Amino acid sequence: MRSCEEGFSVEEFLTRPRQMVPVIPMCDINVELGGKTARGFVYPLGPVSLVGVVTDVGMVGCGAFDVAALEKFGYPAARVRPSTGPSIVSIPDLLAGIVKDANVPAQSRGVKVGMTGREALEKL
Repeated sequence: MRSCEEGFSVEEFLTRPRQMVPVIPMCDINVELGGKTARGFVYPLGPVSLVGVVTDVGMVGCGAFDVAALEKFGYPAARVRPSTGPSIVSIPDLLAGIVKDANVPAQSRGVKVGMTGREALEKL
């Protein structure tokens, strides 16, 4: 089987056997942050959701993100824990969440453990 990067001709695409794949609705919204707009997303993954907000400089995400791996690329990132409830499931949860990890590039922009997700995003 070829990868998506290798591509398919139109004829191949139309004649290939098709599989039923469940459609998972992804939420992609604008998030207004003190003078700039960021992109928020919620991607359902079965019983959990991948939630994050990306600015022009960096990102804040739920606990599923590996901020240490992003640090290797010099990308500012922080992850938050929920301020209430068992997990981050929405953009409001993320904004109200508490930063539990911030990589060095995010820290150099003023992101600190203990601040809210919104406060961290405003530093990014």
